Amino acid sequence: MGRIIFYEDKNFQGRSYETSSDCPELSSFLSRCQSCRVESGCFMVYDRPNFMGNQFFMRRGEYSDSMSMIGLRDCIRSCRMIPMHRGQFRIKIYERENFSGQMHELMDDCENIMDRFRMSDCQSCQVMEGHWLLYEQPQYRGRMIYVRPGEYKNLKEMSMGMEVGSVTMRIMSIRRVTDMC
Repeated sequence: MGRIIFYEDKNFQGRSYETSSDCPELSSFLSRCQSCRVESGCFMVYDRPNFMGNQFFMRRGEYSDSMSMIGLRDCIRSCRMIPMHRGQFRIKIYERENFSGQMHELMDDCENIMDRFRMSDCQSCQVMEGHWLLYEQPQYRGRMIYVRPGEYKNLKEMSMGMEVGSVTMRIMSIRRVTDMC
């Protein structure tokens, strides 16, 4: 079970709000959120309500200035708790949207989709087991998308909602969310 504490101001100052579950709208509890402390577990935080906007993966630790430490332009507006998965990991990635084009099944991390599969993009996926982070650059860098068990027919469409005016991202590396992340 995860636990995260959000603070209105930098350096863990101001009013706080603690949660161990998803929170689609932090403004219901705080006027803003500029620092947080992850006591246990892993979370995705978002710079827009309802799990929209830029996403950032947070593991156990202290984030005294979320705007500069994780690159937020605004403050944290929503969060999703990532349950720890104790078992196999399985994801099918597809070159094109709607599960078409080249397909590959992964059970482990992939630091470079192009090098490993000669696949220039990943536009849809099916997560059978586990929780995954999909990155826009090789070696798990750049913007990311969190996916949990389910079907994702159009990853480009998901990335368009991340940042106003942003270009859609290409998925170039994939990592399992484990307690070792």
